[in-house]
Amino acid sequence: LSLPWQKSRTERENERGKKRKLLVTILSRSHADRNVYPSAGVLFVHVLEREYFKGEFPPYPKAGDPSNDPITFNTNLKGYPDRPGWLRYIQRTPHSDGVLYGSPTAEHIGKPTVIEITAYNRRTFETARHNLVINIKAAEEFPLPYQAEFYIKNMNVEEMLASEVLGDFLGAVKNVWQPERLNAINITSALDRGGRVPLPINNLKEGVYVMVGADVPFSSCLREVESPHNQLRCSQEMEPVISCDKKFRAQFHIDWCKISLVDINKVVPVYVTRPEPGTGILPEFGEYKPPSESLKSRDYFSDFLVTLAVPSAVALVLFFILGYTMCCRREGVEKRNMQTPDIQLVHHSSIQKSTKELRSMSKNREISWPLSTLPVFNPVSGEVVPPIHPDNYETTSMPLMQTQANLQNQITIPQQRPSGENLKTAVL
Repeated sequence: LSLPWQKSRTERENERGKKRKLLVTILSRSHADRNVYPSAGVLFVHVLEREYFKGEFPPYPKAGDPSNDPITFNTNLKGYPDRPGWLRYIQRTPHSDGVLYGSPTAEHIGKPTVIEITAYNRRTFETARHNLVINIKAAEEFPLPYQAEFYIKNMNVEEMLASEVLGDFLGAVKNVWQPERLNAINITSALDRGGRVPLPINNLKEGVYVMVGADVPFSSCLREVESPHNQLRCSQEMEPVISCDKKFRAQFHIDWCKISLVDINKVVPVYVTRPEPGTGILPEFGEYKPPSESLKSRDYFSDFLVTLAVPSAVALVLFFILGYTMCCRREGVEKRNMQTPDIQLVHHSSIQKSTKELRSMSKNREISWPLSTLPVFNPVSGEVVPPIHPDNYETTSMPLMQTQANLQNQITIPQQRPSGENLKTAVL
């Protein structure tokens, strides 16, 4: 049995050499440049695989060990804070792969574009950086003369960028269009076109726009959208009747009202004249001349009058007008009575008299004594118990409902004793 610290010197040197080779390999891979060669006018898709970056974060996992660290990516043009305008990036979660996609234009042909890709391990906070060199080359036929843009409602952009899904869609379009050459030109999320984020119910999708190009005119099926009947149905927010919709319906739900058919041969080019840039140097205006030290005095009395005196005078006049209106022009009770009908005054007067009379009667009211206040005769002892309330009790303050708190002068009535005790008393 050999323990780890009992290994021979040769074995330990071999292990150190392997570790050094592994470290050198990883560092060289983290700084190596990867070259891709997309064509102008054709959709470019590059997947940033998490598995490719997992081995670059210490501690380096062994072969077969599960590693599901959250990894996010940041992409930018080398020397700039953001990516080129034609290049987009998406990554849904830190546990999914990132995707760079876009459609390069003819302006970038022959100009290598270096994209810096920085991977962040959200568990260990380690980073790894790669460079992606995009060498855009000219296409055989650029651009394709006939271009159609479809809006697919049941797809997200990262789902559509998958090679299998995109291949199935191009196969369905080719079956309907029958061109000799068919390329995917661009893919755009509906959110980039002003669409709303769907609610997280019923497996709703964001939607995606897919533009394809071909070398033959549009088929009759695609032209059916331009018919007056289908245009009327689209204006009424109804689905148009398209004969070839069943070829897409199994996997792709296309909104035919949002399809766009463009023949670039008939498009009139618009040339924008840009002004020639200058040298960037301001013209010579001479030396700076500050104002003279002898400044004229200025009278601010007129400004004071306009700013404070005039508004104060206006406010004072308005105050007097309001005071005169509220204090000196009151109508009074006599004018109110004169404008009030006589029958209403009579009713009001009778109500007041009745109220006063009820109040005076409530002060001097006399109520009959209840039976509980009369003298009580005890048939056993022959004792006469006085009433609960004395004769001098004030009846004007007596409440209508008697409670325990109001029985201030209550006298306890003696209880009847058993007959045996009475006999014993009589014998004694």
